[in-house]
Amino acid sequence: MPLIETAEIARLSETALRAHGASSEVAIEMANAIAWAEARGNRICGLYYLESYCQQLVSGRVNGQAAPRVTRARASEIDVDADHGFAQPALAAALPEALGAARETGTVTLAIHHAHTCTALGYFTEQIALGGCLALGLTNASPIVAAPGGKTRVIGTNPVAFAVPDGQGGVAMMFDQSTTTVALGRITMAKAAGERIPEGWALDAEGRPTTDPEAALAGSLTSAGGYKGWGFGLMAEILAACLGGGVLSREVAPLKAPEGAPHDLGQYFVLIHPRDTAFFERLRQLSAFIAEDAGCRMPGQGKTPAEHVDVPDALWTQLQDLAARS
Repeated sequence: MPLIETAEIARLSETALRAHGASSEVAIEMANAIAWAEARGNRICGLYYLESYCQQLVSGRVNGQAAPRVTRARASEIDVDADHGFAQPALAAALPEALGAARETGTVTLAIHHAHTCTALGYFTEQIALGGCLALGLTNASPIVAAPGGKTRVIGTNPVAFAVPDGQGGVAMMFDQSTTTVALGRITMAKAAGERIPEGWALDAEGRPTTDPEAALAGSLTSAGGYKGWGFGLMAEILAACLGGGVLSREVAPLKAPEGAPHDLGQYFVLIHPRDTAFFERLRQLSAFIAEDAGCRMPGQGKTPAEHVDVPDALWTQLQDLAARS
């Protein structure tokens, strides 16, 4: 398993994406997102998706030449039509206006629609926090979760992410998590490795607990905390799809399928600009209270992105092959 610089991962990913039909601007943004995820140990949202990105660029399922269109429907409402392209370039196009509107009005919503899956939602909320605003982000995905007590898939893993600025150009707190007990990628990776999964992660097609990843993929994932996680998943569904202009999870085709209709997903963000320095003083006090116990900290605090990461041999070969097609 080679140790690879994240900068090299970004360089080869950009080359691969351009070779398969992405514009220079799109390829750079997506390569940065891939390297960002890898540097944080989130392989499911990093190189794990690159082959799929390339296949969908070639088939036209994702528009690699997309030109996102940003509109300000109301003073505190920013909309972005991603033009059936990747969500990351759509955020890049809208972020300056969204941050400016938040500084002006205090609270702004930013809705991205007609977009590809955003993979790491934290990539988006971190950028907002680095711009000086608190950021709440939500999205939905292909259906894999049934209502508590049911067995019919209704919603996706529907992640929620939250990031908070520290008032000094950095991020004081950040989390990004699915509203299911585990992310879907953990199940698919267990299947590929021939491993069992812990009981409590999933149900089979009849609604019974299972430790077989194949049965889990034919059934449904459990919501984190049961009905509590189900409520958060529905919140993400309503904001990202019903309010944000995306499709409902039941209408989302498998995200990594090489061909088919565009994802047409929505991502929804709430930006809050702190009014004065008192917010940051209270935030620092809260952080200090948490740190009174050894080893405790705010989520995401003190983590340094890796400059080198272990890349499995097969994935490294795949990355090189995809880049070599330029």
